[in-house]
Amino acid sequence: MIAEYLRRGVAAGAVAGVAYGLYMTLVGNPLSSSVEHAARDHAGNAHGSGGLVSEMTTAAVSAGSGLLWAVLLGGVFAVALYLLEPAIPGSAAVRSYVLAGAGFLTVSGVPWLALPPAAPGAVHQYPIGLRMRAYVGLAVLGAITATAAVLAYKRGARRHVGLGIVAGAAPILVIAAVLTLATPTVTTYPNHPMDLVAAYQGLTVLTQAGIWLLIAGTFNALRRRESEYRNGPTRTTDDALVGGGP
Repeated sequence: MIAEYLRRGVAAGAVAGVAYGLYMTLVGNPLSSSVEHAARDHAGNAHGSGGLVSEMTTAAVSAGSGLLWAVLLGGVFAVALYLLEPAIPGSAAVRSYVLAGAGFLTVSGVPWLALPPAAPGAVHQYPIGLRMRAYVGLAVLGAITATAAVLAYKRGARRHVGLGIVAGAAPILVIAAVLTLATPTVTTYPNHPMDLVAAYQGLTVLTQAGIWLLIAGTFNALRRRESEYRNGPTRTTDDALVGGGP
């Protein structure tokens, strides 16, 4: 059974990875170049980029790494769903999306509240070792927050679904408020137009959320297709036994 989940998860990750690779080629890499060029212009640095070959290499590396990242997420998603599905509320399809949301909170959402995605050319205020340790701790906090949200929803939904939604959102909102207010500045952008930085960070967040959403949606689609394939011949045989058919 876990092999079926893993196969679907890897396939879903591959679909999400191809979509992410296209995004990086068409949007992500050009936006990164725009941020770099704007920073150079503001600083009075006239050095150009590495040329067409460098841009093609960057695009290929971004697409390949994005594909591998999405496939890894798809595999982790599949194993986690296999192990945790009985504890997640909702139908089979809904449980996939709930887990995808929890995965996004763990891997990206909560860590980025304190360590936002850095645009090219950012000046980091803390060494990489400290940032990595902070990220791991924040990812653990993200997993705890997602778990608390699910448990709060299940408890509140015993009375009313709306109450469950409010209860489930509460831990997420509390963590978001605390981290936003308490976290010091970890990156600065002395030579960057802040509107471009905000656009870069916003698209990065939306893209990672889209990867999780696409993984869950593709996983559900593959599960439905396999279920229909298995059950189709059975229904046809049963119809024949009871005299059904054209």
